[in-house]
Amino acid sequence: MRTRAIKPIQTAKNVENVLSSTVEDQQPLSPMARMFHEPDSNVYIIIIIGFQTKINPEVMRANLGNTLLKHPRFCSLQASSVPDEKYGGQLKWVRTEVDLDNHVKFPTIDPNMDFPDMYVEDYVSNLSTTKISMSIPMWDLHLLNIKTSNAESVGILRVHHSIGDGTSLMSLFMSFTRKASDPEALPTLPISKKQKPCSSSGGLLQHFIKLFSVLLIYWNTLVDVVMFLITIFFLDDTKTPLKGPSGVGSTPRRIVHRTVSLEDVKLVKNAMNATINDVMVGVTQAALSRYLNRKYGKNKKDGGVAEGNSNLPKNIRLRATSFVNLRPYLGNEGVAEKTKSSSNVRLGNLIGYVLFPFTIALREDALDYVRSAKATGKRKKASLEAIYTYFMAKTFLKLFGTKLASFPTQTTLWFSNVAGPSEEITLYGHQVAYIAPTCFGQPNALMIHVVSYANKMNIILSVDEGIVPDPHQLCDDLEESLKLIKDAVIYKGLVDFRVY
Repeated sequence: MRTRAIKPIQTAKNVENVLSSTVEDQQPLSPMARMFHEPDSNVYIIIIIGFQTKINPEVMRANLGNTLLKHPRFCSLQASSVPDEKYGGQLKWVRTEVDLDNHVKFPTIDPNMDFPDMYVEDYVSNLSTTKISMSIPMWDLHLLNIKTSNAESVGILRVHHSIGDGTSLMSLFMSFTRKASDPEALPTLPISKKQKPCSSSGGLLQHFIKLFSVLLIYWNTLVDVVMFLITIFFLDDTKTPLKGPSGVGSTPRRIVHRTVSLEDVKLVKNAMNATINDVMVGVTQAALSRYLNRKYGKNKKDGGVAEGNSNLPKNIRLRATSFVNLRPYLGNEGVAEKTKSSSNVRLGNLIGYVLFPFTIALREDALDYVRSAKATGKRKKASLEAIYTYFMAKTFLKLFGTKLASFPTQTTLWFSNVAGPSEEITLYGHQVAYIAPTCFGQPNALMIHVVSYANKMNIILSVDEGIVPDPHQLCDDLEESLKLIKDAVIYKGLVDFRVY
């Protein structure tokens, strides 16, 4: 397949206007961006992209100048200002000239090596041991022309989290791509089903239901805020083989990923009237239960590791810091408008987070994991916890600085879910095989990230190998858990196969 430069959907005048109106130049970093610079949460986003063709580095470099470098944050330093009344010496965005030689790496690789998959895995792991100098814009791109088990070549984009969150970076990434089936067409994201607003007319019962719903949201928010404060001050998760110690944010990470069928996930979703996130949280709960049960079983002398034996301690408290996009969800029309040009995509960290309790237990009915995730998810949606955590972080940063404003270290893992393109895409003419985004630098030993792409769902793990030495085994547990849940749906006759 020939690679070619994409045609940016923008005019020279539009680009000139964007570059001349440097709104972000000399502006201080947002409170959330500053939190991502803290020693315990100096977080980088790393996006692994598999391609179905060999990478043409010259095409990549040429297109970066027409797309990525048109965005101010990718050609700005995060520089400390001289203390003054307005900014007080905070980090500020400062525009600079970008030398692509400092950012684009194209190492020479032996194409006949014995274990290419392990080479790529080690390469990514080594990236987690280094930081990008603040003397240049905080991103780099590594192009590996090496054939692996699921791609002909691999690109690795490393971006400091202060530049933007997963949702904004996904929108930016989409602006560089085109549909594989139509090289001139923009890709699409899944459409969020919007709830129909209740009619203003109605009887007393309808008004009572509205009032009850509002009161329920405020009550749930109050409970969540109290639980959040209790957690911050003294309520830690149970010490399990997955729970890392303090200071784990600075340790190297092993990043692995596993691809499963998105159609299988949708089958369970439709059968249980749930969301894709409900299903993936349920799968994660089942997998973590299997993994921990095996770990605890190995510590027993009476053969507790045998299949079916429950070795789990009672009342395990295991929670995830689950991130929530606070932007209005974009449907196809919104994405099309935003992705016409990389300059149109507004980066930043407009995210909150919730403390999401996971059920850790062996269930006779595998569907109970999804039912539990669905109930907890519904409860969290009827709360303003994510908005509270966002504004609390901003308030603490303004009043007390970054020392008291940080991400919770009391939880066991980070969990994130980002919707990807609905169909196969090309990046600068290179057809994409998979997308695997994740993070390193977070104050937890485990992060689980799920992202959809075409008819696939990719599950990405970022682990501290000192705590989770066998991440591929955990991937096996995730894959097997989805299979067990899907089989349970089919066995119970909950699927109408005429729909598929």
